[in-house]
Order: sequence, then C-alpha cells, then structure tokens
Amino acid sequence: MAKTTEVSDKIIQALADYLKRDAASIHTNHHLRDDLGLDSMAVIEMLYRIEEVFNLQIPDEDLVDLTTVGHVIAYVQGRVAPAAQKKSATTRSAKGKKA
Repeated sequence: MAKTTEVSDKIIQALADYLKRDAASIHTNHHLRDDLGLDSMAVIEMLYRIEEVFNLQIPDEDLVDLTTVGHVIAYVQGRVAPAAQKKSATTRSAKGKKA
C-alpha cells in the first residue's frame, strides 16, 4: 500500500515541477487557485498528471471537491489504498491456493 507520505511527496513534487517552484514552498493547506495561482485549465492539467503518476482516473464530478493540496492528497490516498489492498488480497489468495 502506498504510504500517505509517498502520495503526498509525489503530489507536491508534481505541483512543484508544474509551477517551477521549490516543493518545500507548497503546503497541504494551499488552495490550488487562490494560493498557487492555478486557473481552471491548469488545475485540470495538474490532475491529469496526477492521474498518470498514480495510474488512476479522476471522474469529472470529483473535481469540484479537489480545491486544496490536502484535498488532492486525501483523495488520491483514498483511491490508491483500496487498489493496493485489493492487489494484496489477490496475491495472498493466489498463494493460499498453491499450498
């Protein structure tokens, strides 16, 4: 399972790369638009990059709730953790069948 710090680090680094800023200057309470200056199109581009990094799709209806860096981290963590748990359970199940 991806740890929260791993998810957080990857998202903050992706934002830092996109904004050409030091990752240390980006905090979880930063608002994507108000604090980081991302317009609607830039938010969509950033979320597309995050989809690629974590191999997931963010439905359009979920976009309105992703307003801060912390919201994005929590959302991605929630989406990545169940997938990792499911994969782990499948692996354990397959091992149990071999025995």
